[in-house]
Amino acid sequence: MWKNEALKALKNYFGYDKFRKGQEKAIENIMEGRDTFVIMPTGGGKSLCYQIPALLLEGITIVVSPLISLMKDQVDTLNNMGISSTYINSSLSREEIDEKILEIGENKYKIIYLAPERLETMQGIFKMLDIKISLVAIDEAHCISKWGHDFRPSYRKVQYFIELLEPRPRVLACTATATELVKQDIIDLLGLRNPGLYFTGFDRENLTFKVFRGENKERFILEYIQDKKEDSGIIYVATRNDGEKLYETLLKKNCRVGLYHAGLSEEKRKSMQEEFMYDNVNIMVATNAFGMGIDKSNVRYVIHHSVPKNLEAYYQEAGRAGRDGEPGECILLFNSGDVFTQRYFIDNSNTSPERKAQEYNTLRAMVDYCYTSKCLRAYILEYFGEEATFINCSNCSNCNGDVEEKDITTEAQMIFSCIYRVKERYGLNTVLDVLKGSQNQKILKLSLDKVSTYGLMKDYDRKYLEELTNKLIADGYIVMTNEEFPVLKLTTKAVNSLKNKEQVFVTVRKIKEVIKKKNDLFNILKATRKSISEELKLPPYIIFHDATLKELSTYMPATKEAFLNIKGVGENKFEKYGAQFLEVIKEYLEEKNLKPIDNINKEDEINEGIKKVKEKVKSHLQSYELYKQGLSLKEIAKQRELSLITVQSHIFDCVAEGLEINIEEFIPEGTENKILEAINEVGAAKLKAIKELLPEGVEYTAIKAVICKHHL
Repeated sequence: MWKNEALKALKNYFGYDKFRKGQEKAIENIMEGRDTFVIMPTGGGKSLCYQIPALLLEGITIVVSPLISLMKDQVDTLNNMGISSTYINSSLSREEIDEKILEIGENKYKIIYLAPERLETMQGIFKMLDIKISLVAIDEAHCISKWGHDFRPSYRKVQYFIELLEPRPRVLACTATATELVKQDIIDLLGLRNPGLYFTGFDRENLTFKVFRGENKERFILEYIQDKKEDSGIIYVATRNDGEKLYETLLKKNCRVGLYHAGLSEEKRKSMQEEFMYDNVNIMVATNAFGMGIDKSNVRYVIHHSVPKNLEAYYQEAGRAGRDGEPGECILLFNSGDVFTQRYFIDNSNTSPERKAQEYNTLRAMVDYCYTSKCLRAYILEYFGEEATFINCSNCSNCNGDVEEKDITTEAQMIFSCIYRVKERYGLNTVLDVLKGSQNQKILKLSLDKVSTYGLMKDYDRKYLEELTNKLIADGYIVMTNEEFPVLKLTTKAVNSLKNKEQVFVTVRKIKEVIKKKNDLFNILKATRKSISEELKLPPYIIFHDATLKELSTYMPATKEAFLNIKGVGENKFEKYGAQFLEVIKEYLEEKNLKPIDNINKEDEINEGIKKVKEKVKSHLQSYELYKQGLSLKEIAKQRELSLITVQSHIFDCVAEGLEINIEEFIPEGTENKILEAINEVGAAKLKAIKELLPEGVEYTAIKAVICKHHL
């Protein structure tokens, strides 16, 4: 019985015909009166797991939420759909809280959002009002664990609040990211009773993950946003100072940009956030103070200006892109110097040695993500304990040809030689001054103008040399010491290059031409939505998501029935906004002399999607044909404009399918047994750990080949 009611509520209020993966099972568990634990990635639909039961159950649902901005956003969205909701937190005056308590006593609300700090006070009030609480949902449940990336001591009050409610309600814990340690902590500290666990996987298929090392960050960001002038994006920085500088730079370039960090006044932060939510600015430069609970659905990209403290924080922040299910990009700009900033934060934090040790370990895993040559998506999934079902995702910078290898042996040897000649005693700027032949006082005073490498690269652009050196640091040829005034030192890899034992290749970003499809109707609908949002003082995405506008601009419905078939359009929203959008679509159709599509059938769209998937699958066979013609992997990569890593994955996919490949040619003589010994010690899934046990010359290709050969 409840299932029919649930589907009816899903369509009428939320505008969707079916539940997403995991939602229906979680809701079923809740409706049967059991505790429930939901782990779904950001944008995966966790909120629906308590919003639908709240509509079906008697009494009210309490949602414990950590951020004021999240509460206001979700309450505005729910009320806009016709689901009566409210919140109580520190943003309200005493009079406003008293008024809301009276309304709660009159059974005006189905869902009440509470800050954890308010639980003790509200507990007595609920008892006094004799309010029936059917469900308590704890959003961002990882906040209860000291091993979580955003521990909040106030969350420790939640279990006490639940246990004192009579009768004890069913409990739902929700989070987007949780390691095994954090997962068990949540169950224990919330006192969940034999909870049903619903884990939909951490993969966000609509997001493209990219890591670029040694880039000029300011230049990269300016070039990137040039092609995305109308898109919303967040740029995360590590420090307030970095944020201020980047904000000023973007302002000078006439970008619609906001700034958010803990050093701003509360009023300024609130104003900046509202400007972003209302699409008045489309770029937000922010520290992680602009954090959890940002519910803006149309963020198309998230750029990390520097490496975050751990993968949990990174994945949650990056996951703010593409919450509407539309494509999003998550870009991390890595420089080895960023690691020192994060180490400084850990060193100076007021936490236990045990906690610091854990934070150093998670930072190391974050750095490994930046260096890995394997699929970035697979790395993330494996970090969270989920087995990746693919080697090549075709949707990250290591798999989709966004980077290419460039031979820089000659330039690298010049830089290595200079570091060696100055006896590894100086930092980056001094080394570059020597290579450029600078005559500044420091160089002359230290007699560095007398070394043999002085002026060796005077004809090179200094900025290019700086970026090149940063790439060599990022790729492990040079180490920058962890001191107040860091100096450059050579690693064994650099020494081997100087002895002409190995060439130096770096991965560099491919410059691709961006072709944007023009969609006049979509832009007209966006303008209509903006006008309505200003009139009602609601963020535009609360009216309709971008994904809904895209479907409207594709199918151009001319009747109520056709309009209601668009995803994200429920009865309540149609009654509020449908007539205005239908009028705009009608005018557009008349102007362009087009016919409406009243019978929306997405079968062709689905078939087209299947066709694209099949074409994508055939990609490895194209590489195989070139391999059979005698081309090397590097030649195949060059001809197909793919990364070498992608081509390697194609060949190993062919081996797995039983196609004829001479796997021995990828295993250097004398290395196979050593690789097998390393695999026996650490397992076949941990490529980096295997490589660390092997001599320096053994590459990942050989390791993968041995794994394929022995079906490990």
